[in-house]
Amino acid sequence: MSRIGRLPIDIPAGVEVKIEEGNKVTVKGPKGTLEKCLPVEMTIKQEDNQVVVTRPNDLKKMKSLHGLTRSLIANMITGVSEGYEKKLEINGVGYRAQKKGKEITFNLGFSHPVVMTDPEGIETEMDGQNIIIVKGIDKEKVGQYAAEIRDKRRPERSSCRPGADPRDSGDLFQAFAVRLRAGDQPGIPHDPRGTPCGNRRESGGGGRTCEDGPGSLIFKYPCCP
Repeated sequence: MSRIGRLPIDIPAGVEVKIEEGNKVTVKGPKGTLEKCLPVEMTIKQEDNQVVVTRPNDLKKMKSLHGLTRSLIANMITGVSEGYEKKLEINGVGYRAQKKGKEITFNLGFSHPVVMTDPEGIETEMDGQNIIIVKGIDKEKVGQYAAEIRDKRRPERSSCRPGADPRDSGDLFQAFAVRLRAGDQPGIPHDPRGTPCGNRRESGGGGRTCEDGPGSLIFKYPCCP
């Protein structure tokens, strides 16, 4: 990060940068204004049409703060001059979203719709019924709100492809299931995702159990057919 910190930051036309005591930096531009208090260990100066950040010494912590401070100022300048946006695509049968005012209503396969309200400083747009565009001048807020939308229904990992070896997917449950169906009962260490039980049986959720030492494992996820 220290290499990044050494790079001066160009101030584009129409953008004003104000550096106050305590390293409080205010950046104004055509799209808005951002303020941020940055690490006081760094020295921030404006020279001509550039912002220069320097560090007091070459300690590892100072090098990290150097690069971080420079990146935060650069993000602020880009935000007020160009802005940031992230696009999210909704994929799923019957999945869609509808924007009304500052609220987005999602139909994501649940028994109820999911409603989200745009936070202050963030704007969302719809491109059709399955593309959501998150816009704003603060890079952190744009990324955070996009992540919150995604968390409403995260993409499901599809490791049960026909003919695929689940051991290649990195899913320990699937690998166990394959070895069980082959009649193999290895002394595999107890996996924390399994639940001990006393008997060897088929679990009701489509999972399988195997005897391993004193107990068994109930696989809570269905295995590949």
